[in-house]
Amino acid sequence: MFIGRLELASNLMLAPLAGYTNLPFRLVIRPLGGLGLATTDLINARSLIENKAPALKLLETRPDDQPLAIQLFGSNPEEMRDAAVLAENLGAAVVDVNMGCPVPKVCKTGGGSAMMMMTELAKTAQLVHQMVRAVKIPVTAKMRLGWDDGNLTAPELARALEDAGVAAITIHGRTRAQGFGGTVNLAGIRAVVAGVRHIPVIGNGDVTTPESARVMMDQTGCAGVSIGRGAFYSPWIFHHTELYFRTGQRLPEPDWEARVDIMRQHLDRLVEVFGEKRGCLMFRKIGPLYARRWGPVREFNRRIVALSSRAEFEEIIEAYRQWRQPFLDESGHLKPTYQPAPLRPSFLAPAEPMPAAAIPVPRGPVEFW
Repeated sequence: MFIGRLELASNLMLAPLAGYTNLPFRLVIRPLGGLGLATTDLINARSLIENKAPALKLLETRPDDQPLAIQLFGSNPEEMRDAAVLAENLGAAVVDVNMGCPVPKVCKTGGGSAMMMMTELAKTAQLVHQMVRAVKIPVTAKMRLGWDDGNLTAPELARALEDAGVAAITIHGRTRAQGFGGTVNLAGIRAVVAGVRHIPVIGNGDVTTPESARVMMDQTGCAGVSIGRGAFYSPWIFHHTELYFRTGQRLPEPDWEARVDIMRQHLDRLVEVFGEKRGCLMFRKIGPLYARRWGPVREFNRRIVALSSRAEFEEIIEAYRQWRQPFLDESGHLKPTYQPAPLRPSFLAPAEPMPAAAIPVPRGPVEFW
């Protein structure tokens, strides 16, 4: 797959989730295979220009963390243009413009989903055009279907952005009003695909299995898919999906020990990048997200949310290993009664969508993506 002149190894992307898909997580999942492009957390263009430490930390990367898209938000054309140039100079392969964040503190500045308002489309296209002219790397955009069901502006905005020079569009199949709930609208994604002439459109929303990725592509015509929460439910999803696309083969999910090993690697990377104290604090919200596919996890979650040291993690795992024994059969697998329910994306009828409240989401600008 190509985004502009950039050739990707696959058409599978890691979507940004604030506080989760940072450098440590990217370093863990890239060696597992199948990932074409990853994107940083949402970064305030003005903060980047002013060299503020939090923005620079979000930009942290390494040679083995490529190709990488840096995602910017803002509504001032000059600031967005200058931030794009800085991102290019810092080694970004792509600059991505956030046009979908629904939270008020972003929208009230004219950024995020506010850029999709009907009255703002020409202004948004002009802002992006300035960014495209200022850099040599591809500029892309991530958006939602529109502000609400009465303002589905994504197809019109996508056409305007293509004319402005963007190299690709990622479209989350929900409106700003939906937030993180409700059904992902595949027909809405398909309308965006039909609305552009040449650039690839990447679908996003509720892709948690290789089968759901295939359904999204088949029913919308999108060129690829962007996966967020599904990468925590199964960090192998990119490799499994890429293989499924090529061969139709569906690999079994890794066992519990393999999942623990991935968690261990993730924690080690967090400690390496952020230090032990902060890394363990960050892992308190990450651990339960991984553990959603473990079956009974009450004892693990009770302790992991108070994690304070790397050594304590091993103590928690060993205690949980003993606690979970009654839920296992003689072969060491979860008894049928305790196995987690299959992942059911909202757009795969007749399955019921998972309640939004049951899914941990980060506190930050992209908390509803």
